[in-house]
Amino acid sequence: MTDPIDPVWVRDEIDSPCIQICVIHPKVGICAGCYRSLQEIADWSGMTPDLRRQLMAELPERAGLLKKRRGGRGARLTGRSEP
Repeated sequence: MTDPIDPVWVRDEIDSPCIQICVIHPKVGICAGCYRSLQEIADWSGMTPDLRRQLMAELPERAGLLKKRRGGRGARLTGRSEP
């Protein structure tokens, strides 16, 4: 027989989208890992579940704001630029 879970320990929270790649893009101002702004990251713990759901729905659209670098340092040195 299993013990029922004490409702005190049950939480109805949306998990953070953080994937521990915490780098804020200098121009776009969003995290390269979770696509949140610094303000959204700071506010996360105080957000209501509805605000968290709304933000989570918006995050996938932000991925396109971050351009992928092609060629790295070598491309910069040879004069090839990002598209």
